[in-house]
Amino acid sequence: MHIKSIITRSLIIFSLAFSLKATAAPIDPGRQSISLNSDWQFYFTYNFEQNIKKEKVNLPHTWNAQETLKGVADYNRTSAIYENTLEVKPEWKGKRLFLYFEGVNSVATILVNNKFVGEHYGGYTGFCLEVTNYVKPGSNSITVQVSNAYRLDVIPLHGDFNLYGGIHRPASLIITDQDCITPLDYGSSGVYVSQKAVSDQSAEIEVSSKLSLKNGNGLSLKTTIYDQNKKIVSSSLSIISDVNTNEVKQPFKIIKPHLWNAKSDPYLYTAEVLLLKDNKVIDQISQPLGLRYFHVDPDKGFFLNGKYLDLYGVGRHEDVSGKGSALTNADHDNDMNLIKELGATAGRLTHYPQNRHFYDLCDQNGIVLWSEIPFVGPGGYTGAGYMKNPNLENNIRTMLIELIRQNYNHPSICFWGMFNELKLNYDDPQPFIRELNALAKKEDPSRLTTLASNLGANEFKDLTDLMGWNQYFGWYGGDFDEVGAWADEVHQTIPDKPISVSEYGAGASPFKHTEGLEKPSPKGRFHPEEWQTAFHEKHWAEFKKRPFIWGKFIWVLADFGSSIRTEGDHDAINDKGLVTYDRSIKKDAFYFYKANWNPEPMLYIAERRNTERTKPAASVKVFANVQNAELWVNGKEYGKKEKNDLNTILWENVLLKPGKNTILVKSKVKGKWLEDTCEWTLKQPAP
Repeated sequence: MHIKSIITRSLIIFSLAFSLKATAAPIDPGRQSISLNSDWQFYFTYNFEQNIKKEKVNLPHTWNAQETLKGVADYNRTSAIYENTLEVKPEWKGKRLFLYFEGVNSVATILVNNKFVGEHYGGYTGFCLEVTNYVKPGSNSITVQVSNAYRLDVIPLHGDFNLYGGIHRPASLIITDQDCITPLDYGSSGVYVSQKAVSDQSAEIEVSSKLSLKNGNGLSLKTTIYDQNKKIVSSSLSIISDVNTNEVKQPFKIIKPHLWNAKSDPYLYTAEVLLLKDNKVIDQISQPLGLRYFHVDPDKGFFLNGKYLDLYGVGRHEDVSGKGSALTNADHDNDMNLIKELGATAGRLTHYPQNRHFYDLCDQNGIVLWSEIPFVGPGGYTGAGYMKNPNLENNIRTMLIELIRQNYNHPSICFWGMFNELKLNYDDPQPFIRELNALAKKEDPSRLTTLASNLGANEFKDLTDLMGWNQYFGWYGGDFDEVGAWADEVHQTIPDKPISVSEYGAGASPFKHTEGLEKPSPKGRFHPEEWQTAFHEKHWAEFKKRPFIWGKFIWVLADFGSSIRTEGDHDAINDKGLVTYDRSIKKDAFYFYKANWNPEPMLYIAERRNTERTKPAASVKVFANVQNAELWVNGKEYGKKEKNDLNTILWENVLLKPGKNTILVKSKVKGKWLEDTCEWTLKQPAP
């Protein structure tokens, strides 16, 4: 928006000329954020008794994490109530109060002192409501009625994952002055850092701050860019002379910027925005700033800051055994540590916007992201992911705006995802997807749009900048030897469209094994670990030879809940994860990728959990990124072998003795021995 009443005085200070120490943080920044995560009373809405038995809970919370583990396909899709008390302090007189919820799944109705304040539709984006005129000094009641019931006007309509009901992300009370940086812009920070032109030589950026002003006298807006050492890089001051001003835009130019360079150097500046009244800080917002530029070539793949970057990683659900989607920061940290150990360069956050803390972790650790809205089709199941319903379309539009605005400043995000596995057997979604793509470009021209399809090469090809396919050769039909030919055929069919593999994977139990490869039934109970490993070995062998595949995303980081599944070791679990649902066991395929993606020296004996053997002649397979390794079996040396181009070393026809056998592999790395060992038992033949 063009604001005539703003007089901007830019104080541009370049770090090349000289550096200044950052000024001390103001004693009173003007904004308070108070956690509302403790001491909620919870009960289901169908209980109307006077003496309701209420459960005391803390946030994040969901009511059906345990129920879905029982394998109940028709789990509790209902409504529940959360109640709390807010003490409004006398010193807050004249302040503005806002309730902020990071995620309530999936429809939330907010009441304060039994008066309706507002609603939010969609469980994976944040929202903020002003409650200034609803509260009084002293004790105030907060009621949040939550529904995760099936409905056709809120996405997702479908999905191979559970919709956990509840306030499953943190909540807080925001207190500001009468004049503030608005918290009411689609749940965003109200501050947007746009990268207009970035190169190795310079970075032109614009910081747009959206305001909510009641008085407007004596106001100014100061924005400062700090480097990682808290030194000032650039600063700008804008005088605000009109109470009707609702947006201030401030340009900056940084010479010789330190670029955000993914895992190799995830460098972050900080953009600090101060709203001042008579030169005193009355509001303050800080946002991450990672300067980078990127593009995708249909033949050569993804380029970050002018250099090729091979994007490979995992899809990730916010779902942990026993917790559902009500995860703590420690849970998110644990998943990030797994991704880092794996050596991934990228991630696809499936199939919805995820927790703010996890986006911060991706910024800080240099993980390039595909982030998407929960516009999810039925995939291989029946049902619709889209209907031409105006209310549904409005919900999808709103959620796309929320996704983009709430995550606009995260440098890790390079791709906005429009949908996953929609079909064409109900209302045709393509005209609406074109509209969505245009909306995404209007909201954020700097990033690329993409989609994830499981249909043919010519379906959906003209809807987004990029494309992705969910492919499961060797699991849901076909053979994994076909994946390379498929990729070549798609590339030849649509040569000008950059393509990715948005999902690929196979189910596996770390407790089920075979001594030779046996193709399992996806819907059966027997999902041996060895088949998953072979699936990934072949897929990675084909993908690594094809740089035109701009992104490769394993399905999935960890096993997750899906009430519609009756397969594998347990009902209601999708077991395609590289680690188990509780994150306690890393499957063999995890170590295969670690050997290929993580340069830290490692040795890992595959098929180690296949401890009960029946064949005396065995193969010993080791995943290793060291040049060579030596094998001993029961103290007998089997020689040294070199790794192949898949970072695998194989000894064949190794003889086991009846009873216990000790397997040991060793490699000398920089003067120190690296080793791994396991024990197998050869069963005696029946007499």
